[in-house]
Amino acid sequence: MDEWSGTTDGRGLRVVLLAARFNELAVRPLVAGAARQLGRCGVASADIRTVWVPGAFELPLAAAALAERGELDAIVALAAVVRGETPHFDYVAGEAARGLSQVSQRHRLPIAFGVLTTLTLEQALDRAGGKQGNKGEAAALTAVEMATLLRRIGPTPAGGA
Repeated sequence: MDEWSGTTDGRGLRVVLLAARFNELAVRPLVAGAARQLGRCGVASADIRTVWVPGAFELPLAAAALAERGELDAIVALAAVVRGETPHFDYVAGEAARGLSQVSQRHRLPIAFGVLTTLTLEQALDRAGGKQGNKGEAAALTAVEMATLLRRIGPTPAGGA
């Protein structure tokens, strides 16, 4: 049986950490954790760029613009969406997830989903380096594994799949 998978060897990969400023108290540690994990995987610091957007809703548009440049191997999307007293949370989190998934598939570019969706800011902080670990690290590892898997799979032949 032949099995394919990605690796955690990120040497030579170019990665963007795409981060939302809203709830920055939780997002900054996610960014730091993702950068640390990329370094542990061998991604050179010169090949890591951090791009900030106002909030999670803006992640898909920025991801699309970055993907269209054709210079990246992966994006790590990082944000913290905290439920409030209105349904706004559901729209923001859902549209961020849907939009990032569409960009990823359209451009055949791994976009790791490091968007925290929590009930409280305390829960977000717990997942941004607190007692629940750092989900930015996990998202960065996913990005490296998917980028290396797609390299192994190779380009899509001209004319379709």
